[in-house]
Amino acid sequence: MSRLDSMLRRLTAQRDGLNWAVAQISDMEGDVLDMGLGNGRTYDHLREILSNRRIWVMDRVLQCHPSSTPPAEDFLQGEAEPMLEKLAASGPSIALAHYDFGRGIKEEDVAEAARLSPLIKQVMRPGGLLISGQPLVGFEQISGPDTIALDRYLFYRA
Repeated sequence: MSRLDSMLRRLTAQRDGLNWAVAQISDMEGDVLDMGLGNGRTYDHLREILSNRRIWVMDRVLQCHPSSTPPAEDFLQGEAEPMLEKLAASGPSIALAHYDFGRGIKEEDVAEAARLSPLIKQVMRPGGLLISGQPLVGFEQISGPDTIALDRYLFYRA
């Protein structure tokens, strides 16, 4: 599979997975967390499909497209560990989280996701959903939409 086809497959899975998850949490209270703002495409999509929820965004630096810039009060800038600890200080408030940290080096990205998993668990409401391109630990892995290959995107319940 070409890198372009792989990227298109990933982005389609991400969009379909987020849309599916929104329906799953419709009766659950709580905020949303987007870990890894990047260019802001995912945040922009979340903002469109979850306009009634607060969307926290976390990244090392703010370098997204200007149209996808989150409000300053919802942007947690810095390394993931202290930002997750800051968010956890108010208790488990996240109903839906999207994990998209990574540098593109699979072994390092998998290790980082495993290391951050316990901190992510602290911010999640019981029963909340996580969608991730990397394996997370300490969560119940669940099946997402049938349209997404099992190895393309991962779905978890807190």
